[in-house]
Amino acid sequence: MKDPIALFQTWLQEAVDAGLKEPSAMTVATVNPDGHPDARVVLLKGLDERGFVFFTNMESPKARALLRDSRAALCFYWMPLTKQVRIRGRAEVLSDGEADTYFATRPRLSQISAWASKQSRPMRDYFELEVEIAKIALRFGVSKVPRPAFWSGFRVVPAEIEFWTEKPFRRHQRILYTREADLWQMQWLYP
Repeated sequence: MKDPIALFQTWLQEAVDAGLKEPSAMTVATVNPDGHPDARVVLLKGLDERGFVFFTNMESPKARALLRDSRAALCFYWMPLTKQVRIRGRAEVLSDGEADTYFATRPRLSQISAWASKQSRPMRDYFELEVEIAKIALRFGVSKVPRPAFWSGFRVVPAEIEFWTEKPFRRHQRILYTREADLWQMQWLYP
């Protein structure tokens, strides 16, 4: 297949059809201020020819890292399917319109939690979060919960996408797609 985005969509659909829990779960790797890699799992929330989209608190360590150094890597691993996809590229902040549109689709309690969480910052105990959630719920009452200014998303624009399929006796299949201008070049790799 010449289009790695279409191939990725096919593989993701296979994971969905197989009933895998959280088939959109991906590891996002960034570079922290000390130059060390940092990785965590988030959910893919959008994909098109422009790239791979996820959302976050923009004051989180991952967002701060990407705002400082936009280089990012993503990794999907669907163990029951014996398939992995690795993506490398640059992250760009989504427009307010894109973030607003997605935020409006989230369950109300997730919207409230986005306001209440001071992501990755210390808290005294779990009850502190519950108190913050209650305050936000009272603040908005039954009205619409708007997207907080500190909550948005990133699109990782891929420069490379590698597809790996496990085969017996370490005869795995690896195909690397590299973007050159608006075209994708395909290269088989030794496992």
